[in-house]
Amino acid sequence: MPQRHAVVAGAGIGGLTAAVALHRRGWRVTVCERAPGPSAAGAGIVLAPNALRAFDTIGFDAGRAAGRAVPAAMGLRRQDGRWLSRAETAALATRYGRPPLAVHRPALAAGLAARLPADAIRYGAAVTGVDSPGGTPLVRTTAGELRADAVLAADGIHSALRRRYFPGHPGLRYSGETAWRTVLPAGDVPAAVRGGQPSLPATAETWGRGERFGIVPLGDGGAYLYATAVAPEGYRPADVRAELLHRYGSWHDPIPALIERIDPAAVLQHDLYDLAAPLPRFHHGRIAWLGDAAHAMTPNLGQGGCQAVEDAVVLAHLLDAAAGADGAAGIPEALAAYSAARCARTDAIRVRSWRAGRMAAQVHPLAVAARDLVVRAVPERARLRAMDDLFDGFTLPGAPAPA
Repeated sequence: MPQRHAVVAGAGIGGLTAAVALHRRGWRVTVCERAPGPSAAGAGIVLAPNALRAFDTIGFDAGRAAGRAVPAAMGLRRQDGRWLSRAETAALATRYGRPPLAVHRPALAAGLAARLPADAIRYGAAVTGVDSPGGTPLVRTTAGELRADAVLAADGIHSALRRRYFPGHPGLRYSGETAWRTVLPAGDVPAAVRGGQPSLPATAETWGRGERFGIVPLGDGGAYLYATAVAPEGYRPADVRAELLHRYGSWHDPIPALIERIDPAAVLQHDLYDLAAPLPRFHHGRIAWLGDAAHAMTPNLGQGGCQAVEDAVVLAHLLDAAAGADGAAGIPEALAAYSAARCARTDAIRVRSWRAGRMAAQVHPLAVAARDLVVRAVPERARLRAMDDLFDGFTLPGAPAPA
């Protein structure tokens, strides 16, 4: 049987995971990325137990490959420093078999890319269209044309392929919040954040009135920092550090000190969006969508990247099974099975993430007080149980669910 060829549009976490999963199964893969090369810029990502379990199925140790992985507990604080909720690493490991891991996103991408042949990734080659998507696809890129047995659209939240093949879809919906993200080098991170203080869990998010600030220590002693604020769409302050100090400079330690040490040029700002409605399916002929291209969601549950990893692993599993049984003729059926396996789960998480963001972004003082009271009143066991469908929800089609 001839070697199957998949073209992946986009070298983000989802696209690279899909490429690694298919390469491991003997497929030839070509990853087309519009950027001119791999970027060292970026922020952090917390890989929840469901994403780690998905990586396990393709033999990829994300913590070892990224080189900067540390267990990430979960905690919520008020802006005066008082705790709203805490879930320690040991409790997460006991319930889910492992805790989440915090990694530097570029390091994770580099670890995935290292599992591919040297010529598998083509930088500066944006996918511009696909001809004959129902037959043997011809993929048009800015660097030339490629024949493929399957095309995987991992081209991000503004997916051009999604807009082309779902022209009636309403597109993106602005959440009302903007976000700043950066990574602070180890030398600029106070010792209390790097570890050694049991009062500070590995990952903590602080909630104010329409504003949030998150601290995620990384394995090299650095820290991933993020902040969100209710703001008009497209708002961009002229002085990032001054803006952040104005918003968060009076919050509890070590937030003001961390802001003072950031490099404004290294701060990424993005408005937060999700899809205004679910896609009717994640496939069209021999094209499949995954990650943000398929189900863009706000980051409030930390599941955007995790669901992209799940998508990639399930998609590779179904594609390889179809190609092994029916050859290329079985690929459209495999992609239909992928839609059936993934649409409901990802859209439920998208909706849940949106609702979580609405609660966290409350502005009115009475609403904020009620929110904080409700969060503090929920027992830790109940909070963990509410995460079961996220953290224990990954299975390959045909495989039994976790016990």
